[in-house]
Amino acid sequence: MQAEVVADRLVYIFRFIYCGLYLSVWKERIGGVVPVAATMRGAEHVTLQAVRARAHPNVALVKYWGKRDLHLNLPAVGSISLTLGGLYTEVTIQPSKANRDEYRSNGRLVEGAPLSGLGRFLDLFRALSGRQERLSIEAKSNFPVAAGLASSASTYAALTVALAALYGIRLSKEQLSALARQGSGSACRSIWGGFVEWRRGERPDGSDSFASRLVSPPDWPITVIVAITDFQPKHTVSRDGMRQSETSPFYPAWVASQVDDLDEARRAIGAGDLERLGSVAERNCLKMHAVAFTARPPLVYWRPATLAAVETVWKLRAAGVPAYFTIDAGPQVKVLCRTQDRATVQGALAATPGVRKVILCHPGGDAQLVEGFH
Repeated sequence: MQAEVVADRLVYIFRFIYCGLYLSVWKERIGGVVPVAATMRGAEHVTLQAVRARAHPNVALVKYWGKRDLHLNLPAVGSISLTLGGLYTEVTIQPSKANRDEYRSNGRLVEGAPLSGLGRFLDLFRALSGRQERLSIEAKSNFPVAAGLASSASTYAALTVALAALYGIRLSKEQLSALARQGSGSACRSIWGGFVEWRRGERPDGSDSFASRLVSPPDWPITVIVAITDFQPKHTVSRDGMRQSETSPFYPAWVASQVDDLDEARRAIGAGDLERLGSVAERNCLKMHAVAFTARPPLVYWRPATLAAVETVWKLRAAGVPAYFTIDAGPQVKVLCRTQDRATVQGALAATPGVRKVILCHPGGDAQLVEGFH
């Protein structure tokens, strides 16, 4: 029994040191705000209350595909995305009545590897707060999950905001982004609304790899229309797909060409140039999937209806409607267009053989607290 007490004390001391070092590095490197409510002394006596947060998924226009560090979830390349309003995930957290963490997604109990990954993420906040309670977490999304619509991004972004509120940890958006990244890479972009860039970073500890906003949601009247071609979960999750894609002979070229695509996309967004942005988004999308296609073994996320939707976009453009597609790791097609063209594009996609549903999206806002701590 005495050995167990000593072990618990050592774990507590380690977490105290880890918390201080982690936050001091953040404060020094990105000018963040250290926690004020979640101090190590006395925080363990505060009663935790239920809290809820909401975040939107995002569509990557310049893709995140490949990792330079699996453990810290650091990307091999930078990326740029647009947060999607109209689609969202709400995460509710409260103390668990059982002696273990519990997680439900759209009413389904999640177990196995996904629950283990979530537990490791929760441990980051336990280390920052000095709390040990097990938690009950419920995520509800108003769109298909694990189907190439960035549900992990919206889930972990909402989870990050909710956990920070639950434990009373005051962090800057950049710090929240860096934490969200460790749950799901693209979640770091869903902390922000509008057009967002995730920096690859260079430091091995990942302290310079986080997302920041390029343009706010109202700054550019643009619409994203999502063509759902398959409601089923994708056969290969993104994390595994990235690893597999590293076997492609084209992978080094993919990484090397990303800097130019990022620069082109930044300039297009700054100028409000849909044609320029759409062109680089399509090109970058096709390069990413070319890497997946040529992996060993080949990795194909598309369905016949995916290609049919791409052809619909090309026909619209040939008819004078500026519309541009992009496809993340899944079979769904996202189409950028001017707001005044949305009805035309929506109708054309809905009439495309194999398209099961069409969802209209606008630029979404930041991840935010819905209920609980304000």
